[in-house]
Order: sequence, then structure tokens, then C-alpha cells
Amino acid sequence: MYADIIIDITHEKLDKVFQYSIPSELEGVLQIGMEVVVPFGKGNKETRGYVTGFSDKAGYDETKIKPVLRTAKDSMAIEAKLVALAAWMKEHYGGTMIQALKTVIPIKKQERAKEKKSIRLLLREEEGKRQLDIFLHKNQKARARLLAALLDEPRQEYDLVTKKLNVTRSVVRSLEEMGVITLETEKVFRSPISQKGGRRQTAEYTQEQRHVIDVFWEDYNRGIRKTYLLYGVTGSGKTEVYMEMIGRVLEKGYQAIVLIPEIALTYQTVMRFYGRFGDRVSILNSRMSQGERYDQMELVKAGKVDVMIGPRSALFTPFPRLGLIVIDEEHETTYKSGQVPRFHARETAIERAGIEGASVVLGSATPSLEAFYACACGRFQLLRLRNRAGMQKLPTVYVVDMRKEIKAGNRSIISDRLRTLIEARLEKKEQIMLFLNRRGYAGFVSCRACGYVVKCPHCDVSLSAHRGGKLVCHYCGHEEPQVSRCPSCGSTYIGGFKAGTQQIEELVMRQFPGARVLRMDMDTTRTKDGHEKILEAFASEEADILIGTQMIVKGHDFPNVTLVGILAADMSLYSNDYRAGERTFQLLTQAAGRAGRGKSGGEVVIQTYSPEHYSIEMAALQDYEGFYEAEMAYRRLMGYPPVEQLLAILMTGEQEELLETAAKYLKEFALRIDRNRRLKIIGPASPYVAKVSDVYRRVLYLKGGDHEMLIRVKNHMEQYIEINKGFDTMRIQFDFNPMDVF
Repeated sequence: MYADIIIDITHEKLDKVFQYSIPSELEGVLQIGMEVVVPFGKGNKETRGYVTGFSDKAGYDETKIKPVLRTAKDSMAIEAKLVALAAWMKEHYGGTMIQALKTVIPIKKQERAKEKKSIRLLLREEEGKRQLDIFLHKNQKARARLLAALLDEPRQEYDLVTKKLNVTRSVVRSLEEMGVITLETEKVFRSPISQKGGRRQTAEYTQEQRHVIDVFWEDYNRGIRKTYLLYGVTGSGKTEVYMEMIGRVLEKGYQAIVLIPEIALTYQTVMRFYGRFGDRVSILNSRMSQGERYDQMELVKAGKVDVMIGPRSALFTPFPRLGLIVIDEEHETTYKSGQVPRFHARETAIERAGIEGASVVLGSATPSLEAFYACACGRFQLLRLRNRAGMQKLPTVYVVDMRKEIKAGNRSIISDRLRTLIEARLEKKEQIMLFLNRRGYAGFVSCRACGYVVKCPHCDVSLSAHRGGKLVCHYCGHEEPQVSRCPSCGSTYIGGFKAGTQQIEELVMRQFPGARVLRMDMDTTRTKDGHEKILEAFASEEADILIGTQMIVKGHDFPNVTLVGILAADMSLYSNDYRAGERTFQLLTQAAGRAGRGKSGGEVVIQTYSPEHYSIEMAALQDYEGFYEAEMAYRRLMGYPPVEQLLAILMTGEQEELLETAAKYLKEFALRIDRNRRLKIIGPASPYVAKVSDVYRRVLYLKGGDHEMLIRVKNHMEQYIEINKGFDTMRIQFDFNPMDVF
């Protein structure tokens, strides 16, 4: 027998299967996904690799085939189905097979098990008392203390006994040798869930919720597995629906994965799921220790966990009977990986579900255009929740034109209307969330007097301010000089946005000195449980005002929040990205949805310099479908996803001239492949940051209507790069429908 092995070296020239013979002692031991050690290269250097298949025939001269040396110690095997998923990811997202394999391994190596030691008395009570008298007679005080404690309680924790009774290890060993006691060791699984709630009573579902659950369950019972988009307004009870779907799937003997967009959502989500499913729930995220992550995988393998919750990496939990994958807030950009392979969790989840015979449920109040478009095309099934679960009204939304505030003499970032509403809420002891829309703030240049934004004349995205007084388009490379006066109204109030969450916090504390203020951003959540502490404090009403960036407006449920203020709504609207309108609408609608989820009604203030933009108007109305139609008209006109597909090729290298030449060669090669001129090729251009640590960067964009065609182009380009030595000193990455412009 022979094993097909991918060598653990991330290099395109070694991105192929190597065949090794299986020695007799490893026959029947090796499995697909197992990590092994093999001799590699002319010097037969011991190198690690992964088994991807087996064969009973040699692919070439048997005398040249080397044997597998041994299995790798402390490694974690990859399930065979995840190996198949890795192969799909390599094909659809680029990179090497080893990069794809390492992506689907949730845990890279075994960790030392955490153990709990206990001491158990072996003697009967009468024997124990006689032995105690002997110890006392001989003045062996430490032995006597330990034996007396064990006569009261025959089994006790080792650490507790040694510390409380001041007993040394040598004393314990001596009693062990005498046959008085025995030391017992029990494996303990590290739990990442610090607080565990009580069991929740069965939910009462609305008619809409019941209909959605019934549609899903009827399909599931008939063996139909497909992808659903659960489109429900904020507060419509999507999480309750997920839990009921999962509960039914678990009753059938299957397992479920729940993806959430970021760690900040873990605390509230897990508490709700734990209330329903108890110890069968676990979590996986990057803030956990290696030991905690390893233990969760051990619990999965032992069949003690049925529901795994976490961001992107939780998708690769090796459940043997996966029945359902839920992706909450599916529109979030964090579901797209920034590392090679640059996979999207939505498409990858759908592929995994196809391999394993599972269903996929995507949920959002503001679905991605890709998901809603897939429903229109018949690829996904649309399920709707039009009303809030408690039938509360959606909040009242006010749009404040900040241009008028400046004309009225208010140069503060807090408008007069918002200030008045904050004062009223503080008097009523109700809570307030202030959301600073920071996304995209670093790049674009706008006028605070009239709202004008400097845009690229060719790509309909904002130009970004660069050092040296240049404004640059990151799609086509168009440049023009920085402006000191607004080209539209002549005002000098033109430039970038400078305020951050810390400045907002200081301003709020000055203007409302009696208010208790919490700030939640990257600085205040660096510690392992930073998110939990802040959210728990706010949920417990230990603060009146929560100030934060995107992380405070995603999925949180605080019943006492009756006012949400959105500061600088334009920040994401004019970022240098074709998705800017979509992201702005999603952020504003999600932020507005935090208000009025309890018994009291909610109000929202959107502060903007562009009140007439359709993203702002539709967010104020909370009209997703109106926004979808307006945004899709723009995407069709410009040929952007989901109407057409986009492939970004990011190139980096230390020699700028060589990189420029290579980028031109790649563009020419793409033109040669595209003989029928079905592609539109943009660039090469410089990204927003054109050089990092003396490494230069260039990007090339390819647009086309057929995703499979772009994959074929990517495959041809990978072969072209591999056979041309000029590319050896560069790093080239492929990204389909990128979430961020480079």
C-alpha cells in the first residue's frame, strides 16, 4: 500500500501529492488526515506531511519511493471530510493545499490534559482509628492530620488537603506506600464558559416564528437539505428560531454549528444557548487558551458536545454527524478570512453542508446582497419574520443634517436633538448607546459644510488621502492633488475625520457629568474576558451610556436601551469600496435595532452630512427591500458583485520596479487567457498602503459574469506563476469578491 502525502511546506512548487510506501508496522494505522513524518528531498530531511489518500499501485518507479517513517507525535488528525473541504477551498480560493489543510484544523497539536488529583482512604473506620492512635503516639503530626481529615471525609481533593492541612508531598507518598491511602487522578476538561445560566422554559413562538420552523422541519424530515435565508427585522426572535431548529436536529441524533461574527457576541449568545441545551454547548474562539481549545475538541470526539458556537474557525469543528450550520448576522464582513486561503464562511459552510448532508440557515435583519440575490435566483429559500417577537414597534428614527448644525453654530459632534434626548433618558434612568461609525474614516476627504466627498471620476468610489498631498483611487490608480477648499461650496471645512471613541467619552463625561459611562472598543477589550465584563456591566445597568464602535451594535439585546445615537454615519458611506452603501445601511439599521427592545419605545438619532443618500434614507425607514433595489441598480450599472464576480490579485515584493513589471506581465497574461474579452481588467494599482516594512504592494482586479471562469483564470495564473522564476521573490494572493479593497 502507498500513501498520498501533502508536504508541510508552503511553497507553490511543492503544492502537489507525493507518494510514500507504508511500512508493515503502520499498515492499518494510517488514516486520511493523519500527520506523519517522512524523508523529503535529496538529503532525506525528516519533514511533516498529511495523508490525503491511499493507493495499492505505485505512481512511478517503486525503487525510488521512500517509506513513511512514523506518525507525528502530539498532532491532531483531520477528519477525512474536512480534507475534502480543504481541497475545495484550495480550488476556489487559491493558495496551497497545506494552507487549506491548516485552515480546517481547529487545533494544531495535542495539549497536556488538565488533571484533578484526589486522595482516598483505603482503611475501614476501625483500622483507620487504630492507625491514627499509632501516628499520635509516635508524634507524627502531619500524618495524623491527614488521616483524621480522611476519617471525617474518606475522599478529598489533593490540592485542598495539602494546602489546608499543610501536608507535604512526602507525607502523602509515605501513607500511600503504607497502604493507608491511594492517589486517584481524574481528567478535567477546561471550560471556556465562566458563567452558566439556569434552564430556560420552553419558548412561546409567534405565528411567524412557528411557520418558519415548520417549513424548515418539514423539509428536514423529508430528507431535503438546502440553504435558507432567515430575513427578520431586528428583535424578531431569530435566535429563538435557531434554537428550536437546533433542538429538533439534536433529537434526531445530529450536531449543529452556530457561527457568530465576532467574539463580542459570544457572551450573550452562549448564555441563551446554554439555558436551552446545558453542557451540550461549547464555544471556540481565538481568545481561548490552547488548552481550552484542545479540550473542546476532545469533548466533541467524546460525544459530549452537540452544539459549537464561535466565529469563523468554529465552522471546522469535526462533528461526525453534522446536521445543521447556522450563520447569524450572515452579512458581516468578519466571515471573510484575511489569510490565505481567503475563504468566505458562508460559501464554505454551504460546501461543507453539501459534503456532510446538512442544512444551512443564514440569518440577518440586513442580509448581504449576495444572499438576497441568491434567493431571487432560486439558490436559497427565503424565510421572513416581519415583526418583533414581542410585537414592539420599531424605533422612531430622526435624521439630523450636521451641515445645518454647523450653520447654526454647533460645532460639537453631538447634535442639539441628541443632547436633549440624552438628558431626557438620564432623568428616566433609561440607557443610551452611542455608536461611532469609524469604518473607513481614515481614507476619504469630505466637506463638513456641504457634505461633498472627493470621488474617483472612473470608479464611483471615494479617493483616499495619501502622504505627499495626493488623493488616490485604490481600484484604477487615478490620482489628483489634495484640496484645501471644497470644490462644491468653497468652504475650508474639508478634510478627514479625527474623532475617536476616547474623545467622545471625554466629551460625554464633560457634558453629562452625572452619567455613568462605559467605552467598548479595541483598547478596552484587549483582555481575554474584556467583552464579557463590559457587556455584563451594561446589562446589569451599572452604566447609563455605552460608547463604542461596530462591536456594540451587532446582535446585543439590552431591554432598557431606549435611545441610540449614531455619530458620523457618513464614515462608512464614502470609504473607498464599492460595498460602502451596503455596509452603511447595514450598520445604521443594526444600530437602530438596539433601541426599544423592551417595554418602552425606542428612538434613534442618525447624524449625517448626506441625509439625501439612499442608504441613509432607507436605514431611517428600516426598509431593506427599498435599499436592495436602489443598491442593485448601482451594482448592475458598475458591474460589481453579486451581478458580476470580482477577483483581486494582491502582489507584494521588495523590489518596486520588478513588482511593476510582474504586475504588467500578469495583466497581459490575463488578456491572453480572455480571448473572447469576457473579462474587464482593472489596474494594476497601488493599495491604500502601498508599502509596509519595505515591502511594496500592487493589486489587479478582474471582473466577469461567471465565477467558474474566474476560477479557471486563477488556476492558469497559478501555473504561469509557478513556471516563471521572475515571480519567485514575490508573494501573490487571490481573493474572490473581496470584502475590503486592498
